[in-house]
Amino acid sequence: MKLVDSKPSGVALAIGAHPDDIEFMMAGTLLMLRRAGWEIHCLNVANGCCGSRQFGASKLAVLRRKEARAAARVLGAHWHPAFVKDLEILYELKTLRRLAAVLREIKPSIVLTHSPHDYMEDHTNTCRLAVTAAFSLGMPNFRTTPARHSIEGDVTLYHALPHGLRDGMRRRLAPGSFVNIAPVHQTKLDALDQHKSQQAWLDASQGLNSYLKAMEDMSQELGRISGRFTHAEGWRRHSHLGFSATDIDPLRDALASDYLVNRHYEAALEKGQ
Repeated sequence: MKLVDSKPSGVALAIGAHPDDIEFMMAGTLLMLRRAGWEIHCLNVANGCCGSRQFGASKLAVLRRKEARAAARVLGAHWHPAFVKDLEILYELKTLRRLAAVLREIKPSIVLTHSPHDYMEDHTNTCRLAVTAAFSLGMPNFRTTPARHSIEGDVTLYHALPHGLRDGMRRRLAPGSFVNIAPVHQTKLDALDQHKSQQAWLDASQGLNSYLKAMEDMSQELGRISGRFTHAEGWRRHSHLGFSATDIDPLRDALASDYLVNRHYEAALEKGQ
């Protein structure tokens, strides 16, 4: 895939909890944005130090950092280092200040992150931090670490579908929109395949049976639900209030026919369902 040398159409940032979360749930959309001329960034809030029964925490953190950087290279994305250890992603001020500083520095107009309803607290806390960090972008009185000036401009947040397409209470979650990732499906697989340390761990701890196949099955299921695409990622768009002056949908504008709004989901929103 050829990198765009001219000024990017926009900047998109994916914020995941752990190394491999972005590749599993969000990387296809990042790649499609890159094809459309966007600059893309990846940030994992935690360093992945608990995801193994074979390696100690320090050794594993180093290994997973290398894997995450390798995956970002496959995606053609700018990589940003983690802030905390696994299971230490808390909705607290220190991490919020650090995350907000990254957002102010790169000035994304699209932020991709976890679902507010998920099976894992690291994911839901990452979601909360991402939402608040984006909300604070234009607030000069909110201090970041390191210090970064507030910025003006619209930002839109999109929440990925959780693994299993269900929340922590087993409720099925419907996407508000679908992104066609079939054109970049192999590159997404290649990026996820960089996380070698996780394949045995997730097979044992979550019964995934096949790490890459689990991701492929999820993208095929979302493609089936879309009724149009063979492989898809699903998204729920955050309210624009406090983030943009109007109810904008920049993924739709950027990806055109590779983006499909779920009209049933939109109709249900209007009914308060």
